[in-house]
Amino acid sequence: MKNVWFDWGVGAAAAVLIGAGLAYVGVNTRAVEADTINDNEQNPRELVASFTSANDLNSLSSEMKRVSVLRNETLSSVLDRIGAPRAEANSAVFAASQLLDLRSMRPGDDVTAWLETGNDGAVRLTGISLRPEAGTQVLVSLGADGTWTPHELKAKLSPGINYVSADVDQSIYQTALGLGAGDQQVVDFAEIFGYDVDFQREVHPGDHFGMLYETFEDERGQQVKTGNVLMAEMDGAALTKTFYRYTPSDDGVVDYFDATGQSAKKFLMKTPINGARLSSGFGNRKHPILGYTKLHKGTDFAAPTGTPIYAAGNGTVKSYGPNGTFGNYAKIEHANGYTTAYAHMSRFAKGLKRGSHVKQGQVIGYVGTTGRSTGPHLHYEVYVSGKPVNAMTLKLPTGRKLEGDQLEQFKLEQLRIEALRDREISEQMIASAAPAAPVGPGYQSVPVAAPIPTETRDAAANP
Repeated sequence: MKNVWFDWGVGAAAAVLIGAGLAYVGVNTRAVEADTINDNEQNPRELVASFTSANDLNSLSSEMKRVSVLRNETLSSVLDRIGAPRAEANSAVFAASQLLDLRSMRPGDDVTAWLETGNDGAVRLTGISLRPEAGTQVLVSLGADGTWTPHELKAKLSPGINYVSADVDQSIYQTALGLGAGDQQVVDFAEIFGYDVDFQREVHPGDHFGMLYETFEDERGQQVKTGNVLMAEMDGAALTKTFYRYTPSDDGVVDYFDATGQSAKKFLMKTPINGARLSSGFGNRKHPILGYTKLHKGTDFAAPTGTPIYAAGNGTVKSYGPNGTFGNYAKIEHANGYTTAYAHMSRFAKGLKRGSHVKQGQVIGYVGTTGRSTGPHLHYEVYVSGKPVNAMTLKLPTGRKLEGDQLEQFKLEQLRIEALRDREISEQMIASAAPAAPVGPGYQSVPVAAPIPTETRDAAANP
């Protein structure tokens, strides 16, 4: 057995087209590691060269089309839209399905296809390229014998880190994305602090935040994806605290801990819904439908119909179904005498039933206006030993507190993460202070290679 390296790349069919003698546009090549093969198998370069016949190149014109998947489209309908013959498209789709679950394709995903047109005007599909995730590419190619073969290409990615920090302008989400963080980092940040901070009501302009997270670059030094948040900082009116990512060696469960070794997790989430407006709090109020004053035993969160509702904590579903004026209703029993209830849901999450065990943050249903309700909202209740309590002011039991050897190991990891942050801050300061290269009399500009065109959505490139 041996490892084989060859120059396939981001354009999916660079080597295919070169091996066949065909021109290509917008194709970037880079070295990736191929699967291990037997010594008796065909040489990969010979295999690449055989993907497309070059016998009749003079009588063929080639075209590369790069488009984005539209809403409700499948790979078959995409290929049909760009003019690929139905029979060849079906064969290519079947080959691709051997490596990918094509049901996971989403609107906006890129599809690249190569087509050949003969002198008689007949069009032939010769290859397609898909990118299911950053650093991974699936090439499906037509061989000289008419068979379709799928290949998975893996880029060699270099790990790195990035640190973003700023005062909140309009929201943490908008500010963080403007600094280069991705959606996932903001989601992770919100989950870390979600037990202590209500982001809809307790974060204000001027509050300060920071996050250190992993990055991954390709061979050209371009960031292709981001990874885990290593450190999350918050300094605002509601809370001032820093959490560090750490995996205790005794249980292997990844968590975030503050400087004292206290887990960020709480027994229950403060709000089991995102992006909602608190429309009615706990306590006595005039009922909006019945008209008289009575105790409002929960908290109402107004949100659009279909907004996901999460289990506030780990527990067992005790009630799940229609429940009179509560409409579609769920009740979850947690440890230590705690119970939570969720009312007026438009529908329930698939697969759940009475007796199901749920995890904190698991979707259990979706916002609606079933039962006695004036509009779409979640009515959320918390009971302790059978008595209703105010979920917004309840002091909840905390998660794990590190002690002994585990605390000492965490402290070492905390120092390592802080050193990474400090180094990244220094590098950013040096980069921002570096003077621009002088241009003018006495200086000669250095020519650089023109950048290779990057793939664009809903575009077609013709060689």
